[in-house]
Amino acid sequence: MLVVLPEAGFGLYFHWPFCQAKCPYCDFNSHVVASVDQSRWAAAFEQEIDRVAELTGDRVLNSVFFGGGTPSLMDVSTVQRILNRVQRSWRLANDIEVTLEANPTSIEAERFAGYHSAGVNRVSVGVQALNDPDLKALGRLHSADEALTAVDIARSTFERVSFDLIYARQSQSVTQWQSELTSALSLDPDHLSLYQLTIEDGTAFGDRFRRGGLKGLPDENLSADLWDVTQEACNDAGLPAYEVSNHAKSGQEGRHNLIYWRSGDWAGIGPGAHGRLTLSGQRIATETPLLPEKWLEQVNANGTANRDAEIISNSDQAAEYLMMSLRLASGSNLNRVQSLCPDRICTDGLQTLIDNEFV
Repeated sequence: MLVVLPEAGFGLYFHWPFCQAKCPYCDFNSHVVASVDQSRWAAAFEQEIDRVAELTGDRVLNSVFFGGGTPSLMDVSTVQRILNRVQRSWRLANDIEVTLEANPTSIEAERFAGYHSAGVNRVSVGVQALNDPDLKALGRLHSADEALTAVDIARSTFERVSFDLIYARQSQSVTQWQSELTSALSLDPDHLSLYQLTIEDGTAFGDRFRRGGLKGLPDENLSADLWDVTQEACNDAGLPAYEVSNHAKSGQEGRHNLIYWRSGDWAGIGPGAHGRLTLSGQRIATETPLLPEKWLEQVNANGTANRDAEIISNSDQAAEYLMMSLRLASGSNLNRVQSLCPDRICTDGLQTLIDNEFV
């Protein structure tokens, strides 16, 4: 039986699956549609909140995360309805984190003020690059100036703001990335998510790569150099990496994602959302249908879209915890692993890694 560590927390993840356009590198569950009946979606989210609240009982809720897709395409009234229902369903932590992901093209001062009034206190802005040619190559719909304006609007509205950049892009040199990262750090961010570009199957970039059309990608040596530059610049700016791709000032770490990496509990609500819940002493994995209309139909027809719930064995819990916690600078609690599965860790192999300074 997995004992959920108090510091791991309990959160809610809401997946908004709609975007204005599909980015060529994106393998997330996102869809471009002509219109969305937001009132119908809000009602379905409310219904799922009620179901999860019955399952989880009187737990303290530490975080809420609106991901996507592009959650900043949600009407303020949709976010308001969801957060009102959340507030009525759980005891909220005094320092609850409520994050909404946003694209610069959908950021408006009035809309952001509405989100803030609804209860959102943190936004994560998908900037991705700070020059127009690379933004175009990444399939983004905004310019670099629009991205900077979006960050300014966010910072004037919310207590906490993060933004994302993608590096190891096509034909990007170490010097170019150093310059771009310096510009980003000059904005004095509290939190940065910095991802190396990966080419995923099933994406437009993946198809182009297989045809030999995606030129200028870095080799392993250049990728490693770009990584080193990233760590050095962020450390010097007071934003050390607390996770593989995430950097923050002390106290500004993303609390919701820490729940994932520490193997806490979270409920996944929305199309394709995954969850992990500890119920009646068992660790349960949950998953929902990927297609938005199928998810919506199942909620309306069956009262829930929460289908394939699976009990996770102690051995798999230990492996999952190790895999996720090793992303963190703080590392893994080996006593926790041993309590779940004494044979999961090969101590001789671990000592070899330590002796060779791999861990």
